[in-house]
Parts: sequence; C-alpha cells; structure tokens
Amino acid sequence: MIQVAATAAVCGLVLAACGSTKDNASAPAAGGGDTGGKVGATLPLLTSPFWQAYNNYVPQMAKSEGVDVLPTVNADSDPAKLITDIGTFLNQGVKGLVVTPLDSAAIVAGLKQAENKGVPVVAVDVAPESGKVAMVVRADNKAYGTKACDAIGEKVKSGKVVQIQGDLASVNGRDRSEAFKACMAQKYPGIQVLDIPAEWKADKASSGLDSMLTANPDIKGVYMQAGGVYLAPTEQALKRKNLSFPVGDPKHIVLVSNDGIPQELAAIRAGELNATVSQPADAYAKYGLYWLKKAMAGETFKPGPTDHGSTIVEISPGILEDQLPAPVITKANVDDKALWGNNL
Repeated sequence: MIQVAATAAVCGLVLAACGSTKDNASAPAAGGGDTGGKVGATLPLLTSPFWQAYNNYVPQMAKSEGVDVLPTVNADSDPAKLITDIGTFLNQGVKGLVVTPLDSAAIVAGLKQAENKGVPVVAVDVAPESGKVAMVVRADNKAYGTKACDAIGEKVKSGKVVQIQGDLASVNGRDRSEAFKACMAQKYPGIQVLDIPAEWKADKASSGLDSMLTANPDIKGVYMQAGGVYLAPTEQALKRKNLSFPVGDPKHIVLVSNDGIPQELAAIRAGELNATVSQPADAYAKYGLYWLKKAMAGETFKPGPTDHGSTIVEISPGILEDQLPAPVITKANVDDKALWGNNL
C-alpha cells in the first residue's frame, strides 16, 4: 500500500545476467546456495485490516513454502523503526528478509545493511528508490488508479470527484494519484479532481473530507486509495454531512476504494460501496516468501511472464517487480470464492 528511481548500475548488470522468467526454471548462481536458515519479516503498520490480514498470512505461507520465518515485527508507521527492525533481524543472523517499506527512500539504508551482510531481501507492496532487492512483490499500482478512475468515470460524467491520497513519499501513493488524474484528464475531461493528502492515516482522511465536503457539497464521487484505513472515516463523514445514500439512489456519491478487505466486500453487498480494487494480501505473503527462498538458494531473475499469472517487469535499472493481478470487485463478483477477502 505504500518511490522508484535508479539503483546502482552494477546491480542491474547482476540481475540481468542470469536467471529465468519461469518461476521453476531459474538456475542457482555459481556455487549453489542454501535455502536454510531463519527469515525475518517486517510489517509497516497493524492499524489497517489489510495489514492485519497480511500478518496472518505470513506464517501460513511460510509453512506452505517451507520457509522458517521468525515472528513478524511491526514498524508502527515509523520509517526509522523499520530500519532498526531490519538491523535487529540481521544481528539475529537471519538468512533472508521480507520487508514492507514505509518510505521508498528511507528503506535504502536498511537494504544497504542487508547487502553488507550478504542477506537477500524481497520488498513487498512498495518498491525502494534504489538499493539491492532480489524482487519487489507488488500489484500494478498505476492500474489501481486507472481502474478506480473508470469505475467512477463510468457513473459520474461531470462534476467534482475527490481522491483521498496515500502517502506521496511512497511510490504507491504517487502511482495511484498520478494514474487516477491522468485517466480522468484523458477519458473523463468533464470531471474535476480534488485531492486530499492523507498519508494512509484515517484521521487525516476524516478531517480532510469534512473540510472538502463543506467547501464542495456537490461532490459526486470519492476514490479512497486505501479502503482499510479510509472506508470507515469516509462513510462517517458522509453521514455527518447528510450525504450518505445507497448505491442506486440518484443522490448517491460514488465510492471506490483499494484493498479488497472483508469490510469493503460487506459494504459492496450492503449497497454502500460501488467497487474496490483487490490488493492480494495472501499473494503478497506467498510470493514474498517464494522469491526470497529462491534468492536464498542463489537464484537470480529477469523480466518476463511467471507461471502464476503475473509478469516480472524492470521498474528501474536493476529493480525487478513481480506485478500480481488485482481484480476490480463489484456487486457482480463480490461473492467470488477466489477473492482473498472471502477466505479469511
């Protein structure tokens, strides 16, 4: 849920030099490798149902992938604490790390610590600006913004639409915001986009939307970049302003979010939320550990299709990303048993 520039050119050469685009066909690096040893996993926060779900999936997926993972540690929305947590894991002698960056620039210091100790790292949900990672496991966040744009634009032909943004210090917040705006400008020029920078924080979303609705009572749609932290405050703000009407009512404000948590699915069923873009918490845990196990064995990778329905892309020199699929959920498919939000 949560910056991408260039990493060292030598890292790009190493990653591009060998490996396979097929998940089960990558050859170990010269000298082999060792998949044994403890693995550390970090969490960015636990105040969001999405990250609570991810936290629960980590030990489950570690067992299925045959990875010995230590208890997760929570950075509690503090980038400095995350770096400390990484250092603690390294001092404990872990052989691999799955990290969930809060700030794409700040995480580089932690990646350097791991590189100095020869410990491979997989980044989940957020890509670093630079530094050495074996893989980034993340859905296409630009697609999140575009899909949300279409879900709103198809129903709101003109007028004002709000996007409650994530932290713009992270690539996720920037990707979603920029893609949403670009899509609106290109496909729905009659819509005016108003921004609320909320930094993945419910209180900022609540106060920002209150002020926005006071100044703009004619708002016709709201895009919440993180349903796990923004759905409840958005619904509460609409109720306080007497602007809460069910889907289908002519006065309904179109609401679209990102995450795919059970609370969002329930809101869709109840006619409160139009749609959400599912962010795969289960697959984040599974493939974070999957790629780390391979990296610990000395395997390296290159861009191309995987055998689990995704594509590896080079998002910046030397940084590869496994872009997992993220479906749009509406009333039509909300009960699909394949959705992770229906299987907790």
